[in-house]
Amino acid sequence: MDRLSRTGLLPEAFQGTGDDITDQMAIIWQQIRAPLIVPLLKLAVFLCLIMSLMLFMERVYMAVVIVLVKLFGKKPGKRYKWEAIKDDLELGNANYPMVLVQIPMYNEKEVYQLSIGAACGLSWPSDRIIIQVLDDSTDPTIKDLVELECQRWASKGINIKYEIRDNRNGYKAGALKEGMKHGYVRDCDYVAIFDADFQPEPDFLWRTIPFLIHNPEIGLVQARWKFVNSDECLMTRMQEMSLDYHFTVEQEVGSSTYAFFGFNGTAGVWRIAALNEAGGWKDRTTVEDMDLAVRASLKGWKFVYLGDLKVKNELPSTFKAYRYQQHRWSCGPANLFRKMAMEIFRNKRVSLWKKIHVIYNFFFVRKIVAHIVTFVFYCVVIPATVLVPEVEIPKWGAVYIPSTITILNALSSPRSLHLVVFWILFENVMSLHRTKATFIGLAEARRVNEWVVTEKLGDALKGKAGGKSVKKFWIRIGGKLHLLELGVGAYLFFCACYDLAFGKNHYFIYLYLQAMAFFIMGFGYIGTFVPHS
Repeated sequence: MDRLSRTGLLPEAFQGTGDDITDQMAIIWQQIRAPLIVPLLKLAVFLCLIMSLMLFMERVYMAVVIVLVKLFGKKPGKRYKWEAIKDDLELGNANYPMVLVQIPMYNEKEVYQLSIGAACGLSWPSDRIIIQVLDDSTDPTIKDLVELECQRWASKGINIKYEIRDNRNGYKAGALKEGMKHGYVRDCDYVAIFDADFQPEPDFLWRTIPFLIHNPEIGLVQARWKFVNSDECLMTRMQEMSLDYHFTVEQEVGSSTYAFFGFNGTAGVWRIAALNEAGGWKDRTTVEDMDLAVRASLKGWKFVYLGDLKVKNELPSTFKAYRYQQHRWSCGPANLFRKMAMEIFRNKRVSLWKKIHVIYNFFFVRKIVAHIVTFVFYCVVIPATVLVPEVEIPKWGAVYIPSTITILNALSSPRSLHLVVFWILFENVMSLHRTKATFIGLAEARRVNEWVVTEKLGDALKGKAGGKSVKKFWIRIGGKLHLLELGVGAYLFFCACYDLAFGKNHYFIYLYLQAMAFFIMGFGYIGTFVPHS
């Protein structure tokens, strides 16, 4: 027992009967602690502090830009020419540009009617618009339903095309690319894209197309998303907080300063000439929309973001669907950064500042550093310093910087300020998957091109509200366990117990809460639970 105490592995109160295995572990710990563990942990703290500062400066910079935009009223209508399209008695409807509306879908049983109906309800001269439904469904029943819906709208005089292909090569990018090959597309000037769960308002084209008509340098007009199910459960509310920051800050800053931001893949209108000059759709990553936006920007095209134009859509409300979506959204940008960094750097058509913005701000800080530092620092390194008290983290790095970043994020979603603690814990858990996906993308490892369509529930659960949708605890506990979350949760719980008994920094308050969040999500108790019939 005395020998074990001298090793310094665990305080005496944590020691058991001092069996051989514990003695051996204690000796090994003593031998590697000073020469290996302490230096490595100090290096990890240093790197995490550097990344935290990078993220902090990026967030403060964007906050300053947003304040200036609000103060000086630099709305798109003031930066670019916008005039309503007027009727021409001589030209008639020929005065209006031809618009293609694409709706890519895959087994969208719950939402196909909503999306097709919204697209067919767009206000635009009927002979100057084509609705193109790109159906990659593999379920014959769903394909028949979608085709019948298209036929129903066609019988009402809507110019709607139902297009299918014999494979799913390239997934969404492949479907969009194939859709652009049809002969009738040659007559179109612009293409509006809506995912299967998006429902644009009838005046969507009237508010977006004039920017493209009157400003030949604009290649893309992007609208904001409006979430119809944000109050469905706590998980959707957390997603809303994160995405509100993306739309109200990140995209607004990109549009206002560099006329560049990542296309969201939906609720936007492209100038077909810009799309073609950029090389069209490519399926080399799982973020085909971002890939297209970067390539178009390198050709000199400008983008406009309309924050006051909102398109209704649905957030993933099951944990499984959200995990798959976040893997794609984290892995894809990292992989695209690997593929395009040098191409961006060598480009001679855009300014040096725009290159720095795209490479450093857009890709490196937001798509890589933000994910890594959130998980590694707050879920690995800070808990580890509890076990190795020789390594200290300055208060500005452990408290002030993350608090400032959190406040700046939360201000973009004022109605959810009271949920900010839950949001922090939720985002830290999801950073585990985002970090893993980021490294997969950077290394082009297995799953780098994994594409799982985000499940949409639509109104599927409303009819079951009065049914037996509530399952007992022991039935749900038998479902799939998420071992990564449970493993990290156990690590955090151990560190919290150690800090409560022997620590001095009071990290245990945060560690217990974070461990509980990992356990809750590890057992699947988050999001909407869809009962199986």
